[in-house]
Amino acid sequence: MKLAFLYAGQGTQHAGMGRDLYETYPAFRAVLDAAKVDFDLKKLCFEGPDEVLSQTQYTQPCMVAFAAGVTAVLYEKGVRPAMTAGLSLGEYSALCAAGVLTPEQAVELVAFRGKAMAGAVKDRPSAMAAVLMLERETLQKCCDAAAHLGVVEIANLNCPGQIVIGGDAAAVAEASRLAKEHGARRVLPLKVSGPFHTSLMAPAGEALEERFRTVEFAPMRCPVLFNCKGDVMGQGDTIPGLLVRQVQSSVHMEDTIRNMAAHGVDTILEIGPGKALSGFVKKTDKSITTCAVETAEDLEAAVAALKGA
Repeated sequence: MKLAFLYAGQGTQHAGMGRDLYETYPAFRAVLDAAKVDFDLKKLCFEGPDEVLSQTQYTQPCMVAFAAGVTAVLYEKGVRPAMTAGLSLGEYSALCAAGVLTPEQAVELVAFRGKAMAGAVKDRPSAMAAVLMLERETLQKCCDAAAHLGVVEIANLNCPGQIVIGGDAAAVAEASRLAKEHGARRVLPLKVSGPFHTSLMAPAGEALEERFRTVEFAPMRCPVLFNCKGDVMGQGDTIPGLLVRQVQSSVHMEDTIRNMAAHGVDTILEIGPGKALSGFVKKTDKSITTCAVETAEDLEAAVAALKGA
């Protein structure tokens, strides 16, 4: 068995997440207790309300603290990955799992990132939409045809049959209309607070570039596959450089999963609320075994299964 950890991104968060883990595991509790943010992270995770938890400046540190806490428990129980990756903000959890960032650093950085992303398009109407069952080339033509109304770009290549577009609201609406005309099975508007992973996030990228000058990134203890590449670092790449690119360019999740398989991964443990990434894995490579950890019960079952394997 070759195991990878895959960390959830924004959109799966919900009130109540982590409460049972906090009550059950001292290692999880220690991570959340140590998180340095300017709001009550534990109360927001455990009690909500969801409308506040769903605001990106709050979602990001809550999700990364949750993920780092679960990782700490898994490591304590002797379950370690051969490589890691994460969707969007989940990439910071992946870097934390690989020893590049401490949990405190990861939470602090995504708190900064969330505020920078929220501020990047303040007072600019924006949108994102998931396009189902349309080829990338056709969807790109739809985006090009709608560009006279503003920015609209491919933001996420999640798995075969699911691509997300984002940008200015009017341009996204027109590209969505054209996508349906050209054969998309469905186009689903997403409930998000900004056009993430598009060029409209460039101000957030600039803010992160400046912030990273003061961050010490430790050596990786295992390989990390990066969103903006869909693969491990190449010659000339740097971690801060890839993170700056990530916030303002497409997330290549399908390529990430395919490259994990190419590197020999046969088992993926999804960490975070929900099972969205496990769904992406199954649609991309059915040969990979998946399991997901959201609750204390999930964690115990996953540890038993993985140690048994």
